[in-house]
Amino acid sequence: MNAPLTATGVRFADTALAQFLCTNRYTSLDELRQTATAAPRRFWHEVVTALGIQWAKPWTEILDLADGPMWPRWFVGARIDLYDNLVGRVAREDPNRPALRWEADDGATRTHTYAELDQEARRLAAGLAGLGVQAGDRVALYLPMCPEAVVTMLATTRLGAIVVSLFSGYGPDSVASRLQDAGVSLLICADSFQRRGKSVPMLDDARAAVARCPTVRNLLVVARGESPAATPPDGSHWHTVDYQQLIAHVPVTQGPAIHPADTPLMLIYTSGTTGKPKGVLHTHTGFPIKAAQDQLMAFDLKPRDTLMWVTDMGWMMGPWLVFGGLLRGATLVLFEGTPDHPGPDRLWDLVRRHDVTHLGLSPTLVRLLMAAGPAALPDALPDTLRVFGSTGEPWNDGPWHWLYDTVGQGRRPIINYSGGTEIGGGILACFPGLPQKPCAFAGPIPGIAADVTTADGQPANGEVGELVIRAPWPGMAAGFWQDDARYIDSYWSRLPGVWVHGDWAQVDGDGHWYIHGRSDDTLKIAGKRVGPAEYESALVGHPLVTEAVAVGVPDPVKGETAVCFVTVADARRLAARPWPEWERELAEHVGTQLGKPLRPARVHLTRSLPKTRNGKILRRLVRSAYLGQAAGDTTSLESPDALDHIRQCRPAGA
Repeated sequence: MNAPLTATGVRFADTALAQFLCTNRYTSLDELRQTATAAPRRFWHEVVTALGIQWAKPWTEILDLADGPMWPRWFVGARIDLYDNLVGRVAREDPNRPALRWEADDGATRTHTYAELDQEARRLAAGLAGLGVQAGDRVALYLPMCPEAVVTMLATTRLGAIVVSLFSGYGPDSVASRLQDAGVSLLICADSFQRRGKSVPMLDDARAAVARCPTVRNLLVVARGESPAATPPDGSHWHTVDYQQLIAHVPVTQGPAIHPADTPLMLIYTSGTTGKPKGVLHTHTGFPIKAAQDQLMAFDLKPRDTLMWVTDMGWMMGPWLVFGGLLRGATLVLFEGTPDHPGPDRLWDLVRRHDVTHLGLSPTLVRLLMAAGPAALPDALPDTLRVFGSTGEPWNDGPWHWLYDTVGQGRRPIINYSGGTEIGGGILACFPGLPQKPCAFAGPIPGIAADVTTADGQPANGEVGELVIRAPWPGMAAGFWQDDARYIDSYWSRLPGVWVHGDWAQVDGDGHWYIHGRSDDTLKIAGKRVGPAEYESALVGHPLVTEAVAVGVPDPVKGETAVCFVTVADARRLAARPWPEWERELAEHVGTQLGKPLRPARVHLTRSLPKTRNGKILRRLVRSAYLGQAAGDTTSLESPDALDHIRQCRPAGA
């Protein structure tokens, strides 16, 4: 069993969480968790006070559960100027504080102070209002990681409109389906973005999507290429508007932007295994407060810190960066490029140049950098960098130690963070200054009544079980867009009054938590349930393997067996021996690690694995491609040819 570690560069007594405990007279994190569950009204009052939330009108009741835990009402009767909480008040009190720093793929940079961000967001809000955007209208954001994405989120917040944040890598079909489902009235896009030294066009895809969505009245284009945005074809049902021209010819709107606390803020679409994507709805007080609370307690993000996360605005961590980071008064770093271009040390250069204090990245990105060898190592990380963040998938032991020991020199904690779009943030996390175990979580974030149970809701008692949440919290989804039944079925239908998250989890004897992957990914072999992450960790532990994914496939004898797929960093090592010999060695290696009954049936070599742009490997697509089944929703996939590589591994006659 891994021994707990404590990063030497962080003292718990200096953290914002320690200050929260002291201010509110808690003796320990465990006591805080217990109070948050037993007395949620007291706890969330303490949280919004610690975050400095300013209310235009106070609530009459902080929590109303009259409609059950599925439909809680938070901050009942309250009204809030979320925009002012995010940017307006800092713009008045500390106008020159940097709000965001942006760096392009080619190294170009821009900086917005809070005052400059405030001015541009107010102008855009006025411009959108002039185009007819009103409270409750849906405005889709189809932009890369650029300043205009942040400005758009702030402008829609001022108006009380709902921002629909879309992945910048979507094609026209994916964009169109979401525009149609949300009934979007305006789409803001870039004409192009930069990636690996090339300009990637977006405008044609945006036009093709808008052509299929009659509710869209305007296409607002951030012109970044050499030619201005072209007008749409004659007879089109929408108008094309230039972003810079729009904000240049409107006055800056003054005054407050006050809305009810439960005003819809944002729709984020997530891809399900089957069926159409789910539009997850969040509110003005739910998502920002949960994001900022997590950043305070789990990440020790303080005002004037600098937060960078390698992500996209179409994934939850993009809006989480924006709404949570600004509510904390931090500086955001947006990187519009790939972190290993033009060289594998690009990420560390970004950290150094922008004085990043908190860096978020995925385990997959760490594995890719690790495979690049010494060239991916920084000469020396600046002392400003205090915290690594990680989310999206389970860790493997080797890459975790590479980041913690080799890159971070044992001084910077890795805040393992797991939750989801529907959570509005995290369920489990680590905490700076407190002991952590490699690849594990220190426990639930206060305010999340997490537990691990058997399928029928009984305590798992240290065994692998279902990750559940036994009480509501402000950041939870306010349902799915126009589909309440699907929301209830997805999370509330299995155990009465309990949120079943869909992850397999386990708590060890020291109280540290582990995630073993999605419960619908779990394999059952020789009568034992085993998470795919266990196979993947074993394979990545072999010196040949860079990445690995494991799936369960039908077996006439066992019922189910494991099939694994791996990529390698150095193909020259393969030349000395035929692949069948390597396959036997890798299968035996896994059998030694997990036990002979769990030895995989096959280990296939493939050139790439199907992943999202933020590095998450999509196991369901691997399994469906290998079995020759329909892939379902592939809209979040960055490299479609990876599925062709998997299909080529299928047995003859399958």
